[in-house]
Amino acid sequence: MKKKKIFIFEFVSGGGFNGVNIPSSLFCEGYSMLKSLIEDFHRLGFEITTLLDKRITFLTPYLKTNYISLVDTSDNYLDKYKQMILKSECCFIIAPEFSNILYKLTKIAVNYNKEIYSIGLEGIKLGSSKMNTYRFFKQSEVPTPETYMIPTVENGLDLDFVYKKFDELNHSIIIKPEDGVGAESVIHINNETQISKFYESQNISFDSSRTYILQRFIEGYDMSISLIGITEDNQITPFILGINDQNVFLPKGCFGSQYNGGMTPSVNFNLIQESLNEFLQKLDLFHFKGYFGIDFIFTRENSFQFIEINPRLTTSYLGIRNIYDANPLKVIVNPIKAETENLSSHLKHFSEYFRLDLKYVGKESAASIRTKLTPLILKKIPELITPPILLDESDFNRYSCFIATKTRDLLSSKQRKSQIIESLKKHDFVQSNR
Repeated sequence: MKKKKIFIFEFVSGGGFNGVNIPSSLFCEGYSMLKSLIEDFHRLGFEITTLLDKRITFLTPYLKTNYISLVDTSDNYLDKYKQMILKSECCFIIAPEFSNILYKLTKIAVNYNKEIYSIGLEGIKLGSSKMNTYRFFKQSEVPTPETYMIPTVENGLDLDFVYKKFDELNHSIIIKPEDGVGAESVIHINNETQISKFYESQNISFDSSRTYILQRFIEGYDMSISLIGITEDNQITPFILGINDQNVFLPKGCFGSQYNGGMTPSVNFNLIQESLNEFLQKLDLFHFKGYFGIDFIFTRENSFQFIEINPRLTTSYLGIRNIYDANPLKVIVNPIKAETENLSSHLKHFSEYFRLDLKYVGKESAASIRTKLTPLILKKIPELITPPILLDESDFNRYSCFIATKTRDLLSSKQRKSQIIESLKKHDFVQSNR
């Protein structure tokens, strides 16, 4: 039987950063999603091609692909992307929403009449704009925090507007890019002094090419829903693949916010699943066929505030794929109710997924670590999706890796996490505090 040809592209590891240094921490999540998707499509019998930044050629043996095209620093990655799209029957695209990157890459695949397993153009258009998403939630009558576009004056944000809204809301606020991803460039402000210090700081500059929003801050638990849009009675119905707790660090009054992974299923899974389904039924998610996510806050009063829609594969998938005894991509490839019922019966495990920042204190060279130590560590720690990696050798031996556990419950996951950290320590990788 002829295998279906699929091109899987992940922006960070696939050449999107080929002209600049790739932050190791950012690379870890991107490569982990690429590697996991490739493995799961491989299990479904697809013939797989991908692009890979030439600087990480040493990771090619760990990708179960039929063909890899390398992107050099002098290459136009878009030209290579188009060549790979043309040779495929279908594709799955992972890319950030900012600067319309995800939309533009998906538009190319649409123009070439390829089958797209990731989210389509209309869903991307809605989810890439936090203001559009806010209006969508309001029109659908689901709870969402007040959100405002911040005007600009002389290529800067309108400080008077921020003071005015802070006073009107009489509440702490969030400022973030209107097209931001995850916890990127998010600031939490809870008093007027922080506003003035924030704008007076010489270390912070806003990207004048981007727009920013102001949003009421909601106290509670950062969570997300991982969803797949399935076809039912000629409509798209969202199927909850997972309800996840998110580990988000959000300091007050300054940048430095970080998304550090999460865990799934949420400890509140059984408590909130039925209520979440009721809210999801209010949303017209016709344009979301495929995998997508919705971020929300579960408040201390046991209510919900919906924050944004992620029109792409999210990091949560790295945990989601571990909690089932069946391949979750079956539902993406064949998005029908029968597949979701079969998958639901295979929910058996618990998973934490997280990045570890490490410092190497041993004597091996970076080249030796890549060729000798990495295969050994991957064999000993199967939970490592991205092995300890250093992409900027001037960065004082600072490595990053990405891990996803697969255990019975939260307690056993914590125990396994400690064992992994100890195992890495034996190979001279110690956890960094930064």
